[in-house]
This record gives sequence, C-alpha cells and structure tokens, in this order.
Amino acid sequence: MRSFGATDAVNLDGGGSSTMAVLDPGQPRAVVKNVPSDGVPRAVANGIGIFSR
Repeated sequence: MRSFGATDAVNLDGGGSSTMAVLDPGQPRAVVKNVPSDGVPRAVANGIGIFSR
C-alpha cells in the first residue's frame, strides 16, 4: 500500500462473511457484487464504508 502512496490501510480477511456492496450513482439501493462462499450473505455486526464525492 505504501507504493500506492497510502499512509494507512486495513487488511480484510476475505472469508465467508466478507461482502462487497456498491451503490452506483443514481441508484436507490446498494447491490451485493460478490458471491459469499456459502451462497448467501451472512449477518455480521460490523462493516467498513468507503464514500466518494
């Protein structure tokens, strides 16, 4: 990450409870973009949000 100019980073495990959802501009709801290992998203108690202007 330093080679990309980052000073801070977070390493996510990418396990079965990892879900990536994207809210495309102009859309009312986020859409899950990956397929979890057991086929359905798992309920988790935390998350990381990344927002762009």
